[in-house]
Amino acid sequence: MSDTTPAAYDDLLDRVGRITNVSNAAGLLSWDQQVMMPDEGTPARSRQLSALSAVEHDLLVDDELGHLLDELEAADLTADERAVVREVRREQERAVRVPTDLVERVSAASSEALTAWREATDADDFETFAPHLRELIDLKRRYAEHIAPDRDPYAVLFEEYEPCLSLEHAESVLTTLREAVVPLVDDIRGADANLATDTFDGTFPSDQQESLMRDVLDDLGYRWERGRLDVAPHPFSTGTTYDARITTRYDEADPVGALLSTVHEFGHATYTLGLPDEAYGTPLGEARDLSIHESQSRLWENHVGRSRAFWERFLPRVVEAFPGVGDPSVREAYEAVNAVDPTNLIRVEADELTYHLHIVLRFEIERDLIRGDLDVAEVPAVWNDKMDSYLGVRPETDAKGCLQDIHWSHGNFGYFPTYSLGSVIAAQLFDAADRDLDGLDDAIRAGEFTSLHDWLTDRIHRHGKRFETNELVARATGDDVSADAFVDYATEKYGTLYGL
Repeated sequence: MSDTTPAAYDDLLDRVGRITNVSNAAGLLSWDQQVMMPDEGTPARSRQLSALSAVEHDLLVDDELGHLLDELEAADLTADERAVVREVRREQERAVRVPTDLVERVSAASSEALTAWREATDADDFETFAPHLRELIDLKRRYAEHIAPDRDPYAVLFEEYEPCLSLEHAESVLTTLREAVVPLVDDIRGADANLATDTFDGTFPSDQQESLMRDVLDDLGYRWERGRLDVAPHPFSTGTTYDARITTRYDEADPVGALLSTVHEFGHATYTLGLPDEAYGTPLGEARDLSIHESQSRLWENHVGRSRAFWERFLPRVVEAFPGVGDPSVREAYEAVNAVDPTNLIRVEADELTYHLHIVLRFEIERDLIRGDLDVAEVPAVWNDKMDSYLGVRPETDAKGCLQDIHWSHGNFGYFPTYSLGSVIAAQLFDAADRDLDGLDDAIRAGEFTSLHDWLTDRIHRHGKRFETNELVARATGDDVSADAFVDYATEKYGTLYGL
């Protein structure tokens, strides 16, 4: 902050800080609902979250906040201060167009839908969830219409999660990925390769998996004094720079799934923890939206957790924790965690390549739902047809099909493209880090992750929302956001792995 900063800027920071704290309190209640809340707590929790969403919205649309932003537009501000004004203005301009009662209804409907989604998934009964999905689609359409009645409602909702890249840019990335991945997967199907996919066959008790996950998080440098590890039906991370929590889930037949989801969520948490403490409560202390957030999780999951160097370090611990796996080689472990399996039905368990076809499928369905081109009743059939078309497999149950993701129960339409955007940015960032850091593979092999963490903090984390997405990536890598680095990386990696 400069010596000449106007009093209006201090007032703005006070107001934004209150908004941030209300939002973070709601986030903690949402974490509790997914992790610890009693099964019958939903009626009260939905009202609590609805009330907090209304308070946050009212603070954001307050006339005085708008007057402060107007006054600061012409003020002599530093670059950081201008970035804060820009980001608050972006949120405030959207929020003032949406009635508070609609914000409350969306929040309450989402809380109730979460419980219905769990019940529907457990019972493999899409009809239990369908009315809630229909209500959320209707509410979110109205939400988008209030913001920009003459624009594509899906594009408006996409901007909730990635406001700095256009939907056209996202669609271009998804098209490039689909055009590159589909033929590569076809080549892999026809390859004469016999990967060691049975390396981790067996039974792996959940408590022993949890102990192993805690060891991995220790190795990666997770700050336990500012975080915790818990179990949730759908793994996620949430929190602030002072309290960034991780959840995972355990399958006693698949320890690799828990490992990769834990490393993925660590990537989210370490980004959150890398934000500057002194900027808490301002946009400079917040993550640069979901494409960048996903780039951090996908970088740690795929470029670290699936690397041969990581398994040279980690495999002896797996063998020690689970003697029943025998004595597999590093090569066998590396093959097992990177094998391409188009028959896999579950996105969060998908391999690095077919994962993007899962994203394309979800993106196309939710886009058509929001645009009114698809009815909720048609979702299971359309989902299964697209799975068959893109991956050559049909789910036998909705629990393993259209009910597997939690996002629609939150009303998060427009979220899914950020997963693929994050993956391509991850490839760009890791490629740049590999150029800048001598012996990065050797460091991973030795369990020394400080240099990579410091590089990411310097290039990404510490900036918060100072820069918009493309500028942030360009500053870190020298290139605009593009799928090229990922396509090159995937072609080389899987071409070598499968002898293409």
